[in-house]
Amino acid sequence: MRIDEVELRLVELPYRTPFKTSFSSEEGKVAIIVTVRSQGVEGYGEGTMDPFPFYREECTVGAWHLLQHAFAPDLLQHGCEHPSELGARWARWRGNPMAKSALEAAVWDCYARQLGVPLRTLLGGDRTEIPVGASLGMSSIPETVENVARHVAQGYKRVKLKIEPGWDVELLSAVRADFPDIELTVDANSAYTLADVDTLRAIDEFGLHYIEQPLHWDDMVEHAQLATMIRTELCLDETLTSPVRVRDALDMKACSVVNVKVARVGGVQSVREIHELCVSRNVPMWCGGMLETGVGRSLNIHLATMPGFVFPGDTASASRTYARDIVEQRLEATNGIMPVPEGAGTGVTLDRPFLDEVTTKTEVVRA
Repeated sequence: MRIDEVELRLVELPYRTPFKTSFSSEEGKVAIIVTVRSQGVEGYGEGTMDPFPFYREECTVGAWHLLQHAFAPDLLQHGCEHPSELGARWARWRGNPMAKSALEAAVWDCYARQLGVPLRTLLGGDRTEIPVGASLGMSSIPETVENVARHVAQGYKRVKLKIEPGWDVELLSAVRADFPDIELTVDANSAYTLADVDTLRAIDEFGLHYIEQPLHWDDMVEHAQLATMIRTELCLDETLTSPVRVRDALDMKACSVVNVKVARVGGVQSVREIHELCVSRNVPMWCGGMLETGVGRSLNIHLATMPGFVFPGDTASASRTYARDIVEQRLEATNGIMPVPEGAGTGVTLDRPFLDEVTTKTEVVRA
């Protein structure tokens, strides 16, 4: 597969409402949109790293530099026989899975479009629709209860609440009072320590499906300890940055549920390897999200068609996040079910006039 050029775009897209977590409050999305062109065919990928390293170590400036001066030149010089080989080839540049994933995903998309098949077909996914959940940011308790009610009425199959110390038991009490039977999870984004075990034990009483990443963002040891101290299952997110890290976490019993984010684990091929591992061990998976634009969201939808993704993921309707997206297709769930975009590759095309409006920087890398 010969690559003719790689286009990088930095885009800034406002959210409908701010999204607050335990570590930040965001007004909009800053993303790197990668376009790979090969023999008249384009493929798209999205860099979901933040402008500052709040989530993991990567940030937009560093990712742009590596894409422009390392990964894209290597791809242009050597091409590839198959997209699955790129992750191993780029391993000589340590870390930076989000930057690698943005370019690798664009190659997968381009490759599938050249073959004229949906990306899910190359991944072994046989579903044409997937169940999805909603992730709700922090607001007041009355606003949160109202927000939960709205999403339950819309048919979402799981509701996830962001929590932190002091914003947990009272919140869950209010939500469970009105919604005792919904599938409910919480995401702490590393806000707790083992010193908070009494609070985490109190959370046991709310019948949650799992608690996501309660402890340090790079920890497995203390999560393994915590798993023996509470009843609620643990799900890891920030900690799981590669197939090896997922294997180690499962071996240590640091989690019993795996959140897969393609950017965080280094690309589509890494997701395939994690999927094989989790299926072999009967470990449930679900597809996490980073409030992606339609480029990243469509990729997540295709990934979630793989049989090991058994829990509803974060691929909810794009209109929850954006008044207008950068793709022409409407990625919208009905009664909690998201259809997989039709067509080759990820099935989306760029809304180029609007993309130009929200682009703040462009670079085209050629051989």
